[in-house]
Amino acid sequence: MNVAEARDGFAALQDSIVAALGAVDGKPFLRDTWTRPEGGGGISRVIEDGNVFERGGVNYSDVRGADLPPAATAARPHLAGSAWQATGVSLVLHPRNPYVPTVHMNVRMFVAEPRDHGAPVIWFGGGMDLTPYYGFVEDAVHFHRTCRDAVQPFGADLYPSMKRACDDYFFLRHRREPRGIGGLFFDDLADDGSGRALALTQSVGAAFAAAYLPIVERRRGNAYGDRERDFQLYRRGRYVEFNLVQDRGTLFGLQSNGRTEAILMSLPPKVTWRYDWRPQPGSPEARLHTEFLVARDWLGAP
Repeated sequence: MNVAEARDGFAALQDSIVAALGAVDGKPFLRDTWTRPEGGGGISRVIEDGNVFERGGVNYSDVRGADLPPAATAARPHLAGSAWQATGVSLVLHPRNPYVPTVHMNVRMFVAEPRDHGAPVIWFGGGMDLTPYYGFVEDAVHFHRTCRDAVQPFGADLYPSMKRACDDYFFLRHRREPRGIGGLFFDDLADDGSGRALALTQSVGAAFAAAYLPIVERRRGNAYGDRERDFQLYRRGRYVEFNLVQDRGTLFGLQSNGRTEAILMSLPPKVTWRYDWRPQPGSPEARLHTEFLVARDWLGAP
């Protein structure tokens, strides 16, 4: 596998996603190029106070170091302390309208050089997931069907297993509730020399726009008021809690001395917390909890 070509592919993915999002929002994304003393750097593309996106970022990073951080070796402890390279694209978008869901997508490649000077070890990870505030079955079905279609060519068993992994990973253990309605999640997908792992990862990244933008267009004009906005800000608190308490990507970025502003661009600009607040039974807000924040088969939903 050509590592340089894989890097170029991730950089091109960032460009294509930013172009698609910019066309939807109408406001340009700020470009921030950064480097790190240990090696490598990245390009952060950020939008704030946009017409559709209240805050969002599409980050490309290509970093390297001499000591692989613990957050990257959960499934490969024997590689702890190896020299390493990591390249990928990570995005989070927080729309202004509460009827448009927040979304996250990440695709990445790791290259580790074992301390015993063996052959480099290459693996991939990534996925995407959707976090609605007001749920719509047709949106959930569309998102999951697009996720399935992205990995279907690589094996019929992949979508079910990656969906389960997504449901398991994006679960707030301290709240005992899902962060959203899931999607795909995969990690430690080893490169076997065939190019299959890279191709699958590229397919997931390329599917993002088709999975998300039709939902944005469908919901961006929905009327909302203070009630919906207040609920959106409350539920954003769950997003913040997950990213700061559990997310391995956040931990890796901070442990590897990445650019803090780029790492924390995933946090929304406004958020609220309430003490033990619960939605009124039967309300649209309660419906999010009872019908959407549950593990279910979205492909077969009516």
